[in-house]
Amino acid sequence: MFLSQVLSADGSCREAVRGFLAWLGLAGHAPASPNTAAYSKARGRLRERDLEDVHTRVRRAVEARAGLEDLWCGRRVKVVDGSALSMPDTPANQKAYPQSPRARPGCGFPVMRIVVLFSLATGVILGLAKAALCVAERTLFRRLWDLFEPGDVVLGDRGFSSYAEVYCLAQRGVDSVTRKNARRRVGLTPLVRLGPGDHLVQWHKTGRTPAWLDPDAWRAMPDRLTVREIHFSVEIPGFRTKAITVVTTLLDPEAFPRDTFVDLYRRRWMAELYLRDIKITAHMDVLRCKTPAMIHKELLMHLIAYHLVRGLMLEAARRHRVPVHRISYKGTLVTLRTWAPVLAAARLSDQDTERLTDLLLYYIAQDPLPDRPNRVEPRARKRRPKNYQLLNQPRRLFKEIPHRNKYEKALS
Repeated sequence: MFLSQVLSADGSCREAVRGFLAWLGLAGHAPASPNTAAYSKARGRLRERDLEDVHTRVRRAVEARAGLEDLWCGRRVKVVDGSALSMPDTPANQKAYPQSPRARPGCGFPVMRIVVLFSLATGVILGLAKAALCVAERTLFRRLWDLFEPGDVVLGDRGFSSYAEVYCLAQRGVDSVTRKNARRRVGLTPLVRLGPGDHLVQWHKTGRTPAWLDPDAWRAMPDRLTVREIHFSVEIPGFRTKAITVVTTLLDPEAFPRDTFVDLYRRRWMAELYLRDIKITAHMDVLRCKTPAMIHKELLMHLIAYHLVRGLMLEAARRHRVPVHRISYKGTLVTLRTWAPVLAAARLSDQDTERLTDLLLYYIAQDPLPDRPNRVEPRARKRRPKNYQLLNQPRRLFKEIPHRNKYEKALS
């Protein structure tokens, strides 16, 4: 029932209980109360470690579907990105995940910062670190380092390209491909020009020890670090960035040509799409539970549901030879929502179940996303929201303007 709740379009306890009552009636059992209290109490008795075990097994089963053809230059690429989740404004949630200090008391919501590590090839979430909003993304990223294996490549934006992090990951056998931080304008020594827009440089270690690192460990690091900088321009009309510099520890220009990095960094946008799938499409951006303990369980259930849907996409892509990135996550989720009650209600033989499963995968594969290369996708909404006032004071102090059309403050 918890899984059906996070997979449903409404996401409410009421919908989960109504679905269970329908199943009871179909199975010929005695009617039960439609009150959601019993379901909420039973959900609270679920143990978080059991949900973590289920999530680990589902994730491993889904990731096992990726083949060698999904590697980049023979290497596994893991892409990292950060985001934030909101939750109900309760005292317990505010204590564990305080709202932004810029929000007035009583006017904001608790916020959880997350950093997610994805498999670039499959979209599988390899790891997720969470903390309060005051904890930096780089701090959460370091909690995921044990998920890397020697030979992996980490792909990230400019927020994950510090001297110490690049060096420490290289010591683990993990190479980095990140965008160069715009603040790194000094402490550089050019070494070798490998080609147009491609050269080796040395980063100089600063005298200031990073707050997260032991001073002795910082002093033990070399004073200079050799990296490769690749410059390229984005000349597509409508795209935001015109010039990009990518920094990497993959120094061999023959094994890793310049153009492969241009394509790889463009694929970093897949992390944004994966986050959109689980946050917006699957409604995880606003969690519903009232306590931190239940918030953690709800988050795990969302991850389990995400990987089940992602597993269907990978299986449909494999059977029908369709690129997995052309299969719509939302389309797969809608198909699953409509087919699941039919498959659960019908009393089918194993042969019929297999036939319907094959048909389900066929329909998922036959609804590909349109191929629109270089299409501009602005982060903007065409449909205007209602012109309600902004609740910028606690409810007991707020004074509502009687006529909404006279409210002139711009909507955010």
